[in-house]
Amino acid sequence: MMITVAIVDDEELVRTGLRAIIDAQPDLEVVGEAADGAEAVPLVRRLRPDVVLMDVRMPAVDGIQATRHLRSTMDAPPAVLVVTTFENDDYVYEALRAGAGGFLLKRARPAEVAEAVRVVARGDSILFPAALQRLVQTHGGGRPDRRALADAGLTEREEEVLRLMATGLSNAEIAEKLVLGQETVKTHVGNVLAKLGARDRTQAVIAAYESGFIVPAR
Repeated sequence: MMITVAIVDDEELVRTGLRAIIDAQPDLEVVGEAADGAEAVPLVRRLRPDVVLMDVRMPAVDGIQATRHLRSTMDAPPAVLVVTTFENDDYVYEALRAGAGGFLLKRARPAEVAEAVRVVARGDSILFPAALQRLVQTHGGGRPDRRALADAGLTEREEEVLRLMATGLSNAEIAEKLVLGQETVKTHVGNVLAKLGARDRTQAVIAAYESGFIVPAR
């Protein structure tokens, strides 16, 4: 099945490079480009791509605002993959909180870009545990609200699954570690997302850090 992609970046050179990488894949196709978040919203509404590669730092409407708008106003919003120059960027953290499924560095290898698009297209998240920890430490701010996660009513098994999700393990890897079936793990992950009101794994892990349920390693 062909995965359709929209590219949003204010640098034409970056858009050209990403288009070349995507269009070189037999299962990926770029269907549109935008140079600003303001252009991105109507473009995405019209073309309905599966995935949006979204720069975060753009004039007028940045990637955070565009991501938040797409996630909150569309019935079936596309997966958003943030593309950034610096991983330890407060814009990246806010974009993840707004609903992006993960982020890629602009220096990523072509194979990494293509695989990341496939991952978010199938509904999974791109989690870099070490980078996410640094983002939380640097940009999380505030005192943890420990009641937020406690009130979610996670079972012991669901808490265990959430901790493993935070390490970047896939469902298959969690299943192997806990000696469970993959469908069982999938059910646990779904329950965790539902109870936390999270859109995806990234949102759930951020909630776990911000609540103090998981403490970033120092």
